[in-house]
Amino acid sequence: MRISLLMLLLATQLLFSQQEPQVSTYKYGYNGMELIIKHKSETVIVSTYNSKKVIKDEVAQKVYDYFKNNTIKTGDTINITANDACVTGKCFITKKGKLTSINFYYETIKWKNGLTEVYKKT
Repeated sequence: MRISLLMLLLATQLLFSQQEPQVSTYKYGYNGMELIIKHKSETVIVSTYNSKKVIKDEVAQKVYDYFKNNTIKTGDTINITANDACVTGKCFITKKGKLTSINFYYETIKWKNGLTEVYKKT
């Protein structure tokens, strides 16, 4: 009886133990324009660099939402929480006439499964 209780306790400890977060680097990501928003007074283009295909559209929309709410300035590091990951990156804003360009560069991606990916320049 004691042995089976001890084995049951050990098995539950192994099942519910936390795994150490894994960190990996990646060198290649998707670069390009994700959103083009036209207003009467201006056009806004949101581009992402070093992004992951699974979350790039959602992150681009959230970057635009930050910009729309006037909460970011050029050179700011921001955190974007998507459905599958939390992305940290730098945002650069360029205005020229009626055109506004927002460039978001991924730095780290913390996936919900515990994996953390860091972009490494080649």
